Amino acid sequence: MTTDGRCKCSHAGMASHFCEDEYAFIFKVVLVGDSGVGKSNLLLRYTRNEFYLDSKSTIGVEFATRTVDIEGRSVKAQVWDTAGQDRYRAITRAYYRGAVGAFIVYDIGNRMSFDNVPKWLREMRAHADNPDIVVMLVGNKTDLRHLRAVSTDEGATFAEKESMFFIETSALDASNVHIAFENILTEILRRTSSKPLADPEKPRALTLGGLTTPIKPTEDEKRGKSVLLPCCKI
Repeated sequence: MTTDGRCKCSHAGMASHFCEDEYAFIFKVVLVGDSGVGKSNLLLRYTRNEFYLDSKSTIGVEFATRTVDIEGRSVKAQVWDTAGQDRYRAITRAYYRGAVGAFIVYDIGNRMSFDNVPKWLREMRAHADNPDIVVMLVGNKTDLRHLRAVSTDEGATFAEKESMFFIETSALDASNVHIAFENILTEILRRTSSKPLADPEKPRALTLGGLTTPIKPTEDEKRGKSVLLPCCKI
């Protein structure tokens, strides 16, 4: 693991390019929402504890990772930042595949970004291949409270109506950013932990970048106890 939270990978030959840090599960989480709502800075704040006032719009798709401990389990969060401009939509749709969590982000000072949340929600539900995907509505840029155009109650009410989690954050001052990620990763872990293996004698497989590493089942799994299922295929 590097000092900025990114992991170093081995590229010796074609056999492996998996990261050297140890983790039990990979959870793919996507950030979606209009351009300019702060998705990239949310990703940077969480994975590197960085923020850039002059950050430019994401072109296509970017991702970063962070390995954390969630309820005693080592989890690698693979966070994807998707461009919000319409001209990149054909590119980004493919990146819903394998996602187990999604943040739908709007700017509390930009009414239109909130009005477009239903559009992003429809797209996510249409293209996500995981019916149990955990979705959190995020009202970002609370540091600009004097420009607020969407109330906290309005965001919370919409999230409740659509069965989403809800939180307000500021990537600039880091308010609630780590809490948001911790909450969604915890919920993903809890949902997947209730699913038993279809065949406990078969090893689980983590798929990353087209390479698969088998993971032998534990003795508890062989005895039929509930276990965590790995994700995600990208």
